[in-house]
Amino acid sequence: MEEEFYFDFSDDAQRSVERYEEMIRNEDQYFFDAQAFENIIDYYIEKSDPVKALQVIEYAVNQHPYAAVFLVKQAQLYFITDQIERAFLSLQKAELLEASEAEIYILRGNIFNSLERYSEALDNFQTALGLAETTDEILLQIAYVYQNMLDYEQAIVYIKQSLEQNMENKDGLYELAFCYDILDKQEESIKFYQEYIDNDPYSYAAWYNLANSYHKLDLYEKAIDAYDYAILIKDNFASAYYNKGNALVQLDRYAEAIAVYKQTFEYEPPNADTYCAIGECYEKLEQMDEARSYYKKSVKMDPKMADAWFGIGVTLNFEERIFESLHFYRKALELDGENPDFWFAMADACYKLGQIEQSIEAYYKVLEYNPVDVEAWLDFSTLLYEQGRLLEASETILDGIKNNPDAAELYYRMVAYLLALGERNDALIYLETALVTDPDKHYILFEYLPQLQDNTAIIEVINRYVK
Repeated sequence: MEEEFYFDFSDDAQRSVERYEEMIRNEDQYFFDAQAFENIIDYYIEKSDPVKALQVIEYAVNQHPYAAVFLVKQAQLYFITDQIERAFLSLQKAELLEASEAEIYILRGNIFNSLERYSEALDNFQTALGLAETTDEILLQIAYVYQNMLDYEQAIVYIKQSLEQNMENKDGLYELAFCYDILDKQEESIKFYQEYIDNDPYSYAAWYNLANSYHKLDLYEKAIDAYDYAILIKDNFASAYYNKGNALVQLDRYAEAIAVYKQTFEYEPPNADTYCAIGECYEKLEQMDEARSYYKKSVKMDPKMADAWFGIGVTLNFEERIFESLHFYRKALELDGENPDFWFAMADACYKLGQIEQSIEAYYKVLEYNPVDVEAWLDFSTLLYEQGRLLEASETILDGIKNNPDAAELYYRMVAYLLALGERNDALIYLETALVTDPDKHYILFEYLPQLQDNTAIIEVINRYVK
């Protein structure tokens, strides 16, 4: 993990840098005190020039051979520039000079963590814990190691300890949410954030994470309330507006969602995701021109936005511009070839255009990627049935039943196909299964084959199950 350096550059520091650069130009040797050297090093780190920073350290170590701080900075720069062996060597020298300097062990822990040598990383962080005055950041580093080891339970323990010491640490709150999410423990997550908010009601990060946990449990009303609190505390919190928009969409409150999505533009530049989300809302409201204009904005910003290309296709399809929609479905599939919704739309469009073979191919894809889509099994078998491919239609439904043993619709449809194939006994067996699975849906059979209402054998079986 690279650390960020925030460096407040004073006049003294500026003068030190100018003097240092003058010394280099004159190929001379000036003396600088330790603080001046630190300022010069930080200046080059700020400017993302690790090579110059390392040169300054050479001079600093020569003039101040007993100051461990320069060796730690050197190790840090070696680490950033992937010179791992040299980094370890500098830390070893620093430890000989000042074994009680916590920074040595923190940095060494970070290096070990990056090398996936986790037990050595933990040993160093534990040493640092015993030496440092403030330990909330070290506890978080330990949590990161456990995350890398995929031990999220243990990570949570250390994140909580870190937050006990520093309630202001937003990173800790987000990391905790991440761990709870991976462990799928949203209830525990909610309990923790509620307690946290009792102690610190103005923590927008806690409200935001609480909202996300509600969202994941499909408690959208509660999520919206919590997002509102987060926004109330931090009114430029773009992610909270965006997620609130997503929650409103789940409740089919599309017009409100659009307004909330648009609010994010006040606080961060528009992005392709938000444009696409707004497009989907307009699509659901059947305002297809608006929807299409937002989908177009989305793909203009990010040509790899498959959902937006697909959305353009959906709006054209809605307007019966089927042939035009195909182009956009194809575009979406080029970017996301395993998306069953895209293939389903493609199958339907090809069918409407009479491109039967292409439609059949697309249906195979839908069912390969989403075998639990009962609608797709029914539609695909209908297409085959209409083509006079009765046996294939019944075999397709049989596959559907294997993947969806609880879907009564598939059993009722099977009855229809078996009767059409003249297999009356098998048809009656499937009818019994259908009626056991869901007797209320028997009307499906008559919708599909109205003439069955006059079939006494069928009516007799149905009457045994439907009172």
